[in-house]
Amino acid sequence: MKKILYYISVVLVGTLAFSSCDQLLDQTSPSTSDDATVYSNYTLAEQTIFSIHIAFGEQNSYRGRFLPWYGFNTDIEWYNSPKANDLPKTAIASYDVRVNNTQLNDSRNPFADMYSGVERANLAIEGLRKYGNVENDPDMAYLLGEALTLRAMIYYDLTKAWGDVPARFEPLTSDNLYVAKSSRDEIFKQILADLDEAVNYLPYPLEKKVTATTDRVNKVFAEGLYARIALAASGYAIRPDDGAVGTGDLGTVRLSSDPELQKSVLYPKALAHLKDAISSGTCSLVPDYETLWRSFNDMDLTAGKEFIFNIPFGATDTKARGRWNYTFAVKNDNGSIFGYTYSQGGVAGPTPNFWFKYDPKDTRRDITCVNFKHDKTGTVLAGINNWYFGKYRFEWMNNIPYKGGNDDGIKPVVMRYSDVLLMAAEIANELGEESYAKDCLTQVRVRAFKGNEGIAEAYVKALSGKDAIFEAIADERALEFCGEFLRKADLIRWNRLYPALSAEKADLLDLANREGDYSYLTGDVWYRLAEDGESLELYGLGKDDVAAPEGAWEKESGYVSSTKLKEGDIALLFEQPDETSLNRRMFWPIFQYILDNSLGKLVNDYNY
Repeated sequence: MKKILYYISVVLVGTLAFSSCDQLLDQTSPSTSDDATVYSNYTLAEQTIFSIHIAFGEQNSYRGRFLPWYGFNTDIEWYNSPKANDLPKTAIASYDVRVNNTQLNDSRNPFADMYSGVERANLAIEGLRKYGNVENDPDMAYLLGEALTLRAMIYYDLTKAWGDVPARFEPLTSDNLYVAKSSRDEIFKQILADLDEAVNYLPYPLEKKVTATTDRVNKVFAEGLYARIALAASGYAIRPDDGAVGTGDLGTVRLSSDPELQKSVLYPKALAHLKDAISSGTCSLVPDYETLWRSFNDMDLTAGKEFIFNIPFGATDTKARGRWNYTFAVKNDNGSIFGYTYSQGGVAGPTPNFWFKYDPKDTRRDITCVNFKHDKTGTVLAGINNWYFGKYRFEWMNNIPYKGGNDDGIKPVVMRYSDVLLMAAEIANELGEESYAKDCLTQVRVRAFKGNEGIAEAYVKALSGKDAIFEAIADERALEFCGEFLRKADLIRWNRLYPALSAEKADLLDLANREGDYSYLTGDVWYRLAEDGESLELYGLGKDDVAAPEGAWEKESGYVSSTKLKEGDIALLFEQPDETSLNRRMFWPIFQYILDNSLGKLVNDYNY
């Protein structure tokens, strides 16, 4: 009994002390009798699920390394105002991460922390299958479905960052402590099967009390995650030759040769899951894009709206975990008007040309791309090379106001309903269901053009043919999800990473020199404080901004110029000399600390 109480207390302490930097859980499985006690009791078993949540908030896991660093640079997002001497951080973003990178090569590293989450999930899954009576108890079945889904999400993120990784689907023992990498195909097949099982156990959003908030998994999330993984598994990526994983193989960008992972097999299953999620009516688009992101910053986790699942970081008046706004929000300089005592936000942002990619009537433009920051004098112009994600703002955090420090408590969104719609559009288009694809695309675009819905409807209606519809969906994903870091994985699976980044470099140079699509620019911009007292209005960037505006505007001469948007900084979007070299850096290496402690079992591929 003493051992049982110790085990439970460790889990509870870890759950309550979410802001601690220490590893709080002994991940060794209790004895069989202890397992039976824990996993046959809902309250105790639920605490083992919360132990998986703890892995997200560890110092260098999702909280401080994976989320702040994975996902850029792309053709729409970059490490903001990179500097050639700002290594190793610049290297993480610009596809030159080394095995000894000081940000990631550490005893507390994201690779190990994410596997701690996998191990906790493995223990919960094994215990619930043996003792949870999941066949007859829907509540215990939910916990099993939750553990399967969380494990699938972590494994997808591991493959997204590292490619092929060890496949661990059983709790650790002395016999399996040190294992080599497995083909990611084996992992994909397992986690897709897990999600196929999990959807049978999970209620829809708001269907049960446990799915009343978006920091617990629900059926729609599991269905959407199935589709997201299916798109990756059947898409392009650099892969070692079959049978050569973990041998140092150089790899080539190709599709999987596994017959179970072809589009013809996975797409019909994925679309069926997405159609069920959509037809359930349990999620919907928030009608106004600004309202959507205000609710995000205000930590509205009410299920049944657009946010489907959020990372379950801690966020209370006294505790917080996670560095989302701390990293990505509109920049607050030291001594800002909001009372913060040092700089926060603005580490990454939209690429400086992305604002120009939006239709002027697209309401997403001025929420996604903003060119102001806050300092002790007020709200000021940031400069052409420093655009920020307007989706994330400290000044919109009202429910649990940010109090300074490294952690803000924001629970990053993993999936939104608009992603479900656009994945359904992409897959349906591939399967020949053009009408359904266009309907899903229309829903997303109409919301974006609030007040000009007819423009959005006409745009989609005019699309003709599979290729044209795909290109429209690919563009829409950029416009909809900039700053949510889905783009890198999209470009990889479409085999567009190098072409997109190369085109982006050329376009940024055109902007800097006011050439090509930007030849109409004078280089000057006017700005003034908006009515909200927190943001700036800009004039001079639009094609119709042909004369100086009337009224109380301030002018910034030479705002667009090659001296402000420097060729050297643009070059740091990626530093590899050719497509082959870039593709061999689309994944992070397994870091030296992990290699040194693997007893020789782990080897990096791709010429690392």
